[in-house]
Amino acid sequence: MSRPTTASPSLEVAERRSRALAAAVEAHPRAHRVLTGDRPTGPLHVGHLFGTLLNRVRLQDLGAEVFVLVADYQVLTDREAPADLASDVLGQVADYLAVGIDPGRATIFAHSQVGGLNELLVAFLSVVSVAEVGRNPTVKDELAAAGGGAMSALMFAYPVHQAADILFCHANVVPVGKDQLPHLELARTVARRFNDRYSPTQPYFPEPEGLLSTAPLLLGVDGQKMSKSRRNAIAISASEDETTALVRSARTDAERHVSYEPERRPEVANLVLLAAMCLDEAPGQVAEAVGPGGAEALKATLTDALNDRLRPIRRRRQALAADPGYLREVLARGNEHAGEIAERTLRQVRELMHMVY
Repeated sequence: MSRPTTASPSLEVAERRSRALAAAVEAHPRAHRVLTGDRPTGPLHVGHLFGTLLNRVRLQDLGAEVFVLVADYQVLTDREAPADLASDVLGQVADYLAVGIDPGRATIFAHSQVGGLNELLVAFLSVVSVAEVGRNPTVKDELAAAGGGAMSALMFAYPVHQAADILFCHANVVPVGKDQLPHLELARTVARRFNDRYSPTQPYFPEPEGLLSTAPLLLGVDGQKMSKSRRNAIAISASEDETTALVRSARTDAERHVSYEPERRPEVANLVLLAAMCLDEAPGQVAEAVGPGGAEALKATLTDALNDRLRPIRRRRQALAADPGYLREVLARGNEHAGEIAERTLRQVRELMHMVY
């Protein structure tokens, strides 16, 4: 029997499947287990807030079972572990709690602390080829960036590690952006191949489906994609004065009248969009209100909107950050719960692989 490929479905197919999945989650939330997360490489920002964090809270509130991963091993794929990794991890937990992720209803865990999850990586590496992993866009980009030089084996195994993150808890919903679809398709391939090889009569792993984000891409203050590594983001934890200074430095253009034209005026449109998301208004409505006031009025509108929207979140985060013992307790409880699930999965995987001696 020929093996299925890891090629991603067309975007049209992925969008259709995502719409069906969204409807299914709305109708039967408790039948769905969600896996999502972030690398702890610095403070989460407003792009994360509107792009992923609020959606996680929505899924949690619907009643879906949500697992939120602090992907600390992924920090090591392209760098040494920084001395402040522990504070970055706790800071990320504080961000999660501040936006409304409830540790009583969601599991927040760090995958480095879940041994069973990481041991699954060995089994999963056995069902994919080097060529398949090498075709993953993230791996290809890293290889190109290395210019033929050294790339860590952990970086190369990164897509398979992601499959372990997803499958250890039998997640069947993975919120993704369009650029992450190849990673999800590899996880689906790992699940399918493991099932075909070791559990053909009753599939053991679900093939997870992608819930595509409907949030628009936000740019940083320099007009490039908002990113922690580019230092162009407005952190959720930033002070109001810091936010004011960052917005004041944001790129616009030479036209006086403010309009919402994403293709022709991307930097201006980005500021309009961010203000609209904070105010829960249509971008065109915000642009019309600012109109002849120009970039100065637009930035003032955005600054007020951002600080008003983030004020209660920042207040909660400040209180959480002042109690690191509580943050460690939340993470420890999540690690324990994830660990129990991972050990059960690993035990069953060993049985299916005839490796119980």
